[in-house]
Amino acid sequence: MDIATIIGILGAFAFITMAMLFNGDLGLYVNVPAIFIVFGGSMFVALASYPLGQFLGAGKVAVKAFMFKIEPPQDLIDKAVEMADAARKGGFLALEETEVPNPFFRKGIDMLVDGHDAEVVRTTLQKDMDLTYERHERGANIFSTIGDIAPAMGMMGTLIGLVAMLANMDDPQAIGPAMAVALLTTLYGTFLANVVCIPISNKLKLRMDQEKMNHDLMLDAILSIQDGQNPRIIEGLLKNYLAESKRVPEDI
Repeated sequence: MDIATIIGILGAFAFITMAMLFNGDLGLYVNVPAIFIVFGGSMFVALASYPLGQFLGAGKVAVKAFMFKIEPPQDLIDKAVEMADAARKGGFLALEETEVPNPFFRKGIDMLVDGHDAEVVRTTLQKDMDLTYERHERGANIFSTIGDIAPAMGMMGTLIGLVAMLANMDDPQAIGPAMAVALLTTLYGTFLANVVCIPISNKLKLRMDQEKMNHDLMLDAILSIQDGQNPRIIEGLLKNYLAESKRVPEDI
């Protein structure tokens, strides 16, 4: 579970709510027409921008912003060195019984065991990586799109409220509700974009970058094992994927 995402969004929501409470009743900031314009309008405009399946699938992708587990690169390096040592001693068939929890890593090792050449391995795994990133990027882009649309819908609601207000200047009782729509739609649009959608989109892009780095590391490990390189050489190569602060002094 990603504590930073949860604390960040809930913290922002809490501080905004407290600011509202300091200025009066929280009910003052609830306006049904404004909610329809911003939340409903933003969702349907975003739906019009993407195929239905992709739009509905964005919810599943969004879970990665809150719950995401990825292997530490050092663990992958240790596993690669272990398998490289096993392959040098017993050949690729010795890797068949090796426990490899990561499905991408397992797929690559299985291809080595089956005797595929390096170009086939590289092409197959690279295609797998590209399709995975494409799916993840679509999910992040949907939330980014909603983040772009929401403030515009807020502005549209503001204009609707102003038109209603100006059309009823002779009726003082109608001016207040119209002004509430005008102001609250802007608030809702800003909230939806900057507190919810943009942070989720940014976190999904970060997840995608983390996953890409791990996949690149595993691909290099698989090809190096296939090439029969010394395990210590492979370890040195793969440690380039670590931040300098996480490398042992002799590897820097």
